[in-house]
Amino acid sequence: MKKYIIISALIIVSAFAPRLCSAQATEQQQPIPLDTIYANDTKNVALFFPEPIRQGITGSDNFVFTYNREKEQYFGLLQAKPGKESNLLVVNRNGSIFSYIVRYKKQLSKHNYFIPLSNSIGNEKPIVKDSVLVESSEELVDNSTYYYQKFCSYLLNRKQRIARIKKRNEGIILTVENIVFDKDELYFVIEIENNSTLDYNLNFLNLSIETRQKGKRKSLQRLYQEPIYKHSLPSKIKENEMARFVYVLPKFSLSDDRRAILELNEKDGERNIEMKLSHRYINNPN
Repeated sequence: MKKYIIISALIIVSAFAPRLCSAQATEQQQPIPLDTIYANDTKNVALFFPEPIRQGITGSDNFVFTYNREKEQYFGLLQAKPGKESNLLVVNRNGSIFSYIVRYKKQLSKHNYFIPLSNSIGNEKPIVKDSVLVESSEELVDNSTYYYQKFCSYLLNRKQRIARIKKRNEGIILTVENIVFDKDELYFVIEIENNSTLDYNLNFLNLSIETRQKGKRKSLQRLYQEPIYKHSLPSKIKENEMARFVYVLPKFSLSDDRRAILELNEKDGERNIEMKLSHRYINNPN
């Protein structure tokens, strides 16, 4: 009787063992499904990553992924020519790896992809976790700063202008390209162009609100506005070069007797510019 029980048990185990091993092997070898990004040869598709791009590679010549190789930035641009599908591999500065299937599509329904850290398929370096306190990367990221970064990059990539707001002094040209309202903030897209033969060292660029005081003794009072965030603000603009950047400020509006003042000041120099922005531009942003 005992022999019969033992033999029966062995038969049952041997019958299920191959299925169990097969299930475990399938689970371990199952590839991570990759999302698909579509692109064409007439429009840029922008990919915004949670960390600056260190490297980006496509698997076929009919796909081109461009990003700033000299100064790490958070976004890259994808274009495609007709042909077979391929793949895109991107490595961020912190070692996070992102992989996507890329395909050509004549008509695009989506032109911007904001990619979260959770889409990473892994890291090129093993992540050692503290046994006492483990904090995920998402918890360490300031959500507001991350949003400002990707939205500012998006604005710099756009070719939208609010008006021709420009002022120059001795070859230095200060331009306010765009003023955009989003959520509870105003985004000022600014350009400084250096057409002189000397480098321009930036001391400060301040934005203030100027109010005309009424009464017998008329005077002007200025109140400095502290930016919440500054994106790609340069410290120097070399000769015959230009720099574009974004100031993010809390939303505000101006009455008819008030205006915004943009003050550009050169370090150890006198090529300073003061630009007046009418309340019409502030109250009617893009």
